[in-house]
Amino acid sequence: MAKQKKIQDFDAAYAFLRHYVDFTLKLSYRTVRYVGLERIPQDGAVIYAPNHTNALMDALVLLAMDRKAKVFVARADIFRNPKLAKIFTWLKIMPIMRSRDGFDQVKKNYQTIEKAVDVLRDKVPFCIFPEGTHQAKYSSLPLSKGIFRIAFQAQELMPDMPLYIVPVGLRYGSFFRFRSTVRVQIADPINVGEFISSHPEMTPQEQMNSMKELLAERMKQSIFYIPNDENYDAVYEICAAVVKKQVKQLEKGKNRLDAHFEANNITVKQIDALKESNPLSAERLLQLGAEASKIRKKEKISLASVSIKYPVLSRILKFLFLVVALPYCIPVSILTLPINALCNFLFTKLKDYAFRNSVRYLVNILLWPLLMIIYSIVAYICLPWQWALPLTVVLLPAPVVAQETWRLMRLVASDIKLLANSSLRSKYREIREIIFNQKL
Repeated sequence: MAKQKKIQDFDAAYAFLRHYVDFTLKLSYRTVRYVGLERIPQDGAVIYAPNHTNALMDALVLLAMDRKAKVFVARADIFRNPKLAKIFTWLKIMPIMRSRDGFDQVKKNYQTIEKAVDVLRDKVPFCIFPEGTHQAKYSSLPLSKGIFRIAFQAQELMPDMPLYIVPVGLRYGSFFRFRSTVRVQIADPINVGEFISSHPEMTPQEQMNSMKELLAERMKQSIFYIPNDENYDAVYEICAAVVKKQVKQLEKGKNRLDAHFEANNITVKQIDALKESNPLSAERLLQLGAEASKIRKKEKISLASVSIKYPVLSRILKFLFLVVALPYCIPVSILTLPINALCNFLFTKLKDYAFRNSVRYLVNILLWPLLMIIYSIVAYICLPWQWALPLTVVLLPAPVVAQETWRLMRLVASDIKLLANSSLRSKYREIREIIFNQKL
């Protein structure tokens, strides 16, 4: 009898698809940066524990980190359709029940845990989002216990193999915009076996709770973290208002995304320190941040216009690019209308705004190859091949160029709105004065 194929086993079709998915993912972002890859242990089994902010894109960004196959878990309700369940299994995704599904359903997770242990025995990385759900914020959610149950049971069944939980921080330039940026920070791993043996006085439940606190702390350290309270929007606005000057004060030569990551976290710490040293000044600062956020959102001004490093030069370059790109962008935008039309239709069906980027990505990778085939056939029918061939080549990057051009047009409009809004600019000036004039 043929041996039953396991979810982690090599699949040629899956491996072939990975090349296409990884390539198109990197086209979907202007920059994808991985930091701390050297921290990933090579001597045992690995469980990746990323924060969850951007639906499907989180898994794809983690998948593209290296060429290794990875097995993921997802909420069990999406497996209810048998055909979809087969597709998800082929994509190396396993179902997991959540506490909200009820105790009787959660008991079914024992089968998932057994499969997860089998995956780890084969040294295939296992990925689980310990927050249990996603939120499009630069913050964090309480961790669920599923990842620790899997880790503890796996370590018990693999006493001779090191097992690590590797915290991963995902930081997007925008949760909702196509062609944004993403930074992936690998934090210090937790050696599960060493952690258990170093706390013999604790019960297994106490060990899990202690490890949960440690993982939560390391995950926070790997992301741009703002406490998710009533001041969240104000703090986020303040960070954007001062990031340009904060970056200038850092060591020169840093990568731009690394510098922004460090600068934003410095600002959050400065705000916390100001609350302690000068409560009245902190109250005024947060009030300004909240007011600026409200005005900016009402006027539909992008934060990119606020935090831009070289305002004059950037605006000149944007304008020049648009002048050069528009003759190409207008016709290709017409050709990509089916993609935008389908995306906009699907957006109306979404209750969760955070799924927009995932939907746009999937529509692009599925529909654009089909449209290219149709356009190529039409070109070869209507034109000599000497014209049809270069036309086909020129059309290949159409979705990326069109999106990039419209992104810049939105930013140009946003820049103009900011320049015309003296009240908003005065609030940003006062925010900067408070942050940089305080002895924190």
